[in-house]
Amino acid sequence: MKLQMIGCSHHHTNLAFREKLAFQPNQVVEALAKMRAAFPQAEAVLLSTCNRVEIYTAAENEENCPSALQLINFVANYHGLAPDEVAAELQSLDGEDAVRHLFTTAASLDSMVIGEAQILSQVKQAYDMANEGENTGPLTHSSFQAAMRVAKRVQTETNIHRKRVSIPSVAVADYASQFFERFDDKVILVIGAGEMGEETLQYLIDKDAQDIRITNRNHQRAVDLATKITGTAVGWEKLDELLIEADLIVSTTGATEPIITADAFRSISEKRHQQPLFILDLAVPRDFDPAIAGFIGVYLYSIDDLQAVCDRNRKARERDWPKAEQIIDEEVKRFMTDLYRRVTGPWIGRLKQQANEIKAAELERLYNKLGNTADDPKIRKEIEVTLSRVVNKLLHPPLESLREEMGPEESSGLLDALKKLFQLKD
Repeated sequence: MKLQMIGCSHHHTNLAFREKLAFQPNQVVEALAKMRAAFPQAEAVLLSTCNRVEIYTAAENEENCPSALQLINFVANYHGLAPDEVAAELQSLDGEDAVRHLFTTAASLDSMVIGEAQILSQVKQAYDMANEGENTGPLTHSSFQAAMRVAKRVQTETNIHRKRVSIPSVAVADYASQFFERFDDKVILVIGAGEMGEETLQYLIDKDAQDIRITNRNHQRAVDLATKITGTAVGWEKLDELLIEADLIVSTTGATEPIITADAFRSISEKRHQQPLFILDLAVPRDFDPAIAGFIGVYLYSIDDLQAVCDRNRKARERDWPKAEQIIDEEVKRFMTDLYRRVTGPWIGRLKQQANEIKAAELERLYNKLGNTADDPKIRKEIEVTLSRVVNKLLHPPLESLREEMGPEESSGLLDALKKLFQLKD
């Protein structure tokens, strides 16, 4: 049995490289299908967000699970990158370490903004997409369902998720609010109509924003968002005009490359006449070419620029960190215990069956040897109880060690030894 994760996050990989590794929703579906074709007996879930790209794989038989190197090559080939370049950025975790990481991620303890609500829905969405593509199985079912249970415990039993702070709220409250004294007289452009755009829009409305324009490649989604929240839906073909008129831009599309290049922005900048423009590019990959920050009057911020504020947020929540970690520890121990009982259970049953078969054969041999003496029910009962007691006492120490006392690696070694010593066959 094997469960592993390879991936990268904002902790160790910069935004530029995360952009190269990111999977858009349609790419997640495609990549999972390719993984199923390449590793037909393995389970897989692919989690790709603004801050992380992680692939979880598992298999009942370790030989059927792709190695970390195979997964690195898969990611590199999918994105057209050099395997060595990808290997330098991806970390690999196995067994309990992979489970702990998944639980910590789902509980928002590994997020850029500790306690943010979006990551749990993203984990659930990744799991649902893998389910739909028939990429999941017993191990991914149990691990991801447990991760969601753990996240709910952390939410309800600690204060880490109280007064939730998300990337959009940090972007508006700690960046845009320092740039603008008021929002009711500003032209605000929201590019993209997904969850991030909607949440950011809600924070802006709370700041009394009134002149809001929403545009999206799928115009109906812009209309739906404008109807649900507020604002005016404008056709994608008028994007240049919108950029010229905007004071504040929030961009959260799922485009695979910049929607506004530096060259394209040059003519837009000329028509703005150096009027200040504040841009919150919350997309990964980025929607705005980073070179646009060099234009006069443009203040461009990306996901990674929010890190300092997010670090302050982390410190404010450190008081509840030990309690959250205790929950993670409890749940990891519980999960690993259940997992290894599941591994050892059939073999324990097989050993008991083998012992009972030997006991039955020896009882039969003894009864035949005793002749008429064995016809006495009391004697037969005493013999059976005595022999059962001997068998149980002999089996109890190794089985107890296998059930309870050993860690994952030790359990695996002990199980192999048990198979060999008692000659248990698959």
